[in-house]
Amino acid sequence: MEDHELLSAIVGEYFPILEFVYDKRAPYFLVGDYSTAKFSALVEELDQVGYVPFINPDGLYYRIRLAHKPEEINSRIYINLILFLATLGTTLAAGYILGNSWLGAVGFATALLAIIGTHESAHFIYARKHGVKATLPYFIPAPTIIGTFGAVINVKSPIPDRNALFDLGLSGPLAGLLVTVPVLMIGMSISTVAAKSTSAMIFTLPLLMDIIAYFTAPAVSSGQMIFLHPVAFAGWVGVVVAMLNLMPAAFLDGGHISRSIFSEKIHFIISFLAVAVTITLGWIPMAILMLLILFKSKSHPGAMDNVAPITRGRKIMAILALVIFILCLSPAPS
Repeated sequence: MEDHELLSAIVGEYFPILEFVYDKRAPYFLVGDYSTAKFSALVEELDQVGYVPFINPDGLYYRIRLAHKPEEINSRIYINLILFLATLGTTLAAGYILGNSWLGAVGFATALLAIIGTHESAHFIYARKHGVKATLPYFIPAPTIIGTFGAVINVKSPIPDRNALFDLGLSGPLAGLLVTVPVLMIGMSISTVAAKSTSAMIFTLPLLMDIIAYFTAPAVSSGQMIFLHPVAFAGWVGVVVAMLNLMPAAFLDGGHISRSIFSEKIHFIISFLAVAVTITLGWIPMAILMLLILFKSKSHPGAMDNVAPITRGRKIMAILALVIFILCLSPAPS
């Protein structure tokens, strides 16, 4: 490790070093105790020399791994704006194809971008709340049936603790669903009834959408089916986005939640179970992407402080996240 003597001196100033373990993938210091206040002080001092510490339990002791501080790159807001306008164009086009009217196209694009934008904006807000540097959302235009691959924010600094990691993971899907539910209520209420068609795309509605449809969708008799309005289709996309993001795998939002609660090893096992569920539901491209991320990253480092537990309230919210995930489970359409 570069600057080994300097880094040993800094770590030893706060924690008793039992051993330095040279692991080819991630060398670390094995230390004898833990203190939230001491670790916070260590973070500040290491920041001055360009390093970031990550602490994890290791049996009766703790391991501190050091990583180089990420290089700060200034954001270019005009890129966010250009991508948003391009995505507005592609989602309008997709909405027009879906509903064959510009009114439906505007409704679809507005609903979908509101869902995706709220999801990513919640991540951005909670990143700022916890002192994590992050960019504004980057929307991704694409020639797909919905006109986009969604949106992302770029997190530019490490996440301080497990509470922050949990908040960053849950905030996006939860905020997105708060927009998705009224979108579905409106969209289902203005959907129409048509005769069953063998050429139509068939959806197995997720439980959440089924409940909303029960109260808002028009009545259907034998030999008929509901023809989803483009706004309702945007709501279905919102449910699928929430489900896929809540998959407890790799660096997805659900992966952040899982890693904030469990150890690195257990999170890795849960990630493979999530991939199996994704395959079973028929979302094969997403499952392949999850596997690629898993094999490329090898592990989720978690927060800098992976020792201090998450709060009781967040443990309760984790149960809520599981319930939401189950309500959103949706097989791929056929």
